[in-house]
Formats: sequence, structure tokens, C-alpha cells
Amino acid sequence: MTDDKQKFTTVDEYIDAATYDVEPRLAETRRIIRAALPDAEETISYNIPAYKQDGVVVIQFAGYTEHTSLNLFPTAATYARFADELAPYRTSKSAIQLPLDQPLPADLIDAIARFRAEEAAAFVSRKQAGR
Repeated sequence: MTDDKQKFTTVDEYIDAATYDVEPRLAETRRIIRAALPDAEETISYNIPAYKQDGVVVIQFAGYTEHTSLNLFPTAATYARFADELAPYRTSKSAIQLPLDQPLPADLIDAIARFRAEEAAAFVSRKQAGR
């Protein structure tokens, strides 16, 4: 997608550096996540776009030559909750690959972002309670 040595400081920079095929999908993914997480802080983490709530990274996205991805950690609860919806996609220990030759699953991205926000809020609550 981009020069591996390029360091991004904003999501706009990241999307602007994308190839022609990937840029519209990244912009749409950003729009979906921002709508799902209106109070999240938009930042760059590990040189890709990230959305934080209460200091916790909720979700990230990235672009590659053959797919875009949603990146999240931990993944276990998300993968369990969305097992049926994720069946058509390749997943790894921290990413869901969304092939460029398939429509972007907007509803799924929205649902995962909202689920992860709830998961992050529960984590913060447990941490503040000392559990």
C-alpha cells in the first residue's frame, strides 16, 4: 500500500498515501468506524489508523495490495461473537482481512466496532474497580 519506511502522524496522511484501489475502501472504513464510535479518539498506532476510547485501542484498520483489514486485540470475544459473519474472511490472531474484490461489509464493520467499544468499556471499568 505505502512505502514501509513512511511514518504517518494522521489518518488523513495514511489514507492519502494509499493506492488508488485501496483509498476509497479506507475512507469508507474510516467513515463507518467514526459513525459507530463518535466519541473515540482518532490516532495512529503501530503506523496504522486506530480509534481509542478511555485510553484503550478499540479498533484499527489498514490497507494492503489485495485487502483491507480490521485490526483488533484481543480477538477471542469478537471472533466468538461474530463467528458466522466472519466465516467468509481470512482471520489471523489480530486481523480480519477484507478482500478488495468483495464489497466492503459495512454492517459488519459497524457491529464489530460497537462490540469492541463495549468490550473496551468493560475492561476500563474492571481496571478502575481493581479487578
